[in-house]
Amino acid sequence: MAHTTKQRTAAGGRRAPQAVLPGQVVLVLQGGGALGAYQAGVYQALHEAGIEPDWVIGTSIGAINASLIAGNPPQHRMERLDTFWSMMQAATPGARLPDWMGLGNLVSNMATVMRGIPDFFTPNLHALRGSAAPLGVEAASYYSTAPLRGTLESLVDFEYLCECHTRMTVGAVNACSGEMRYFDTRRERLGVDHVMASGALPPAFPAVRIDGQPYWDGGIYSNTPIEAVLDDKPRRDSLIFAVNVWHQTAPEPESIWQVMARHKDIQFASRADSHIARQKQIHRLRHVIRELHKQIPASRRADPKVASLAAWGCGTTIHVAHLLAPRVEGEDHTKDIDFTPAGIRTRRQAGHADTMRMIQRAPWHQADADPIEGVLEHR
Repeated sequence: MAHTTKQRTAAGGRRAPQAVLPGQVVLVLQGGGALGAYQAGVYQALHEAGIEPDWVIGTSIGAINASLIAGNPPQHRMERLDTFWSMMQAATPGARLPDWMGLGNLVSNMATVMRGIPDFFTPNLHALRGSAAPLGVEAASYYSTAPLRGTLESLVDFEYLCECHTRMTVGAVNACSGEMRYFDTRRERLGVDHVMASGALPPAFPAVRIDGQPYWDGGIYSNTPIEAVLDDKPRRDSLIFAVNVWHQTAPEPESIWQVMARHKDIQFASRADSHIARQKQIHRLRHVIRELHKQIPASRRADPKVASLAAWGCGTTIHVAHLLAPRVEGEDHTKDIDFTPAGIRTRRQAGHADTMRMIQRAPWHQADADPIEGVLEHR
């Protein structure tokens, strides 16, 4: 597909000033619990700039944020995101407690561990029967996510979602086969179960059954769903805002506390950089094939074998705008359950600020890009 640009339209029908973007806009959201507040800030900045995504892809909390965006008209999206994140912090302390013995965040987060969040998850009393009790895959968890179902049903218009005004894809893993599956509104109708399945992180949350099969959080297989865009067919010019909330690199840890945090970061960063490196190689080869095809005499191009081989080539360009949530002072391995107002506010403000800087810089307009490269990264 030829490289194209288009004018974006902001909420309420107003034109976004000078917002000519290189192809479809894709918002890719990792899983990460409370860290998803950063994603809310990212979308807020895009919305304020008049940039509405054509496609939102998410895993776990990323799937929840994706449903709040794609499952509502642009003029209602910020209201629904604001409501959701207000509900998440309603029952948590207003500030972190003093950092006794270096355990300040953990102490603050214990309220969430013990009581849950009323509109998200609550303790599963069946779990008191013991970890070996045969509860069934839909009840074998420490918490019940029944409250989340009601929250999503009140904030997401699933009929609107399935009309695919904005395409949505959510990832979940089959608890039996171990295979990753991306549920996509372009191919099928999605409902509350699909979003909940994408966020069903075991053993905290129970599996969700879809078409008779139990599904868990896609983050335990791949928490960076950018692969769903890069492998999409037909290929299209794209501007991908890849929103990562886990750090793939960091200094070496020096304490058990830091080791636990570093282990979690590595696990849920899910090799985002290696995914993109592989796709850069693949797309470069596709561009090479396209250029080689141009060198073949016109009389040979009609040969079915030549045409079949040429079909592997393409001229699409994918820009990947990386956004990485900053570390918050004092955070530890429990940061993904830091639903305190202070934690949510800090991360959301960071997401907004980082995205505004990226939009103002607009590196996708750079004129010195190598035309043979199919995937261009902007950090």
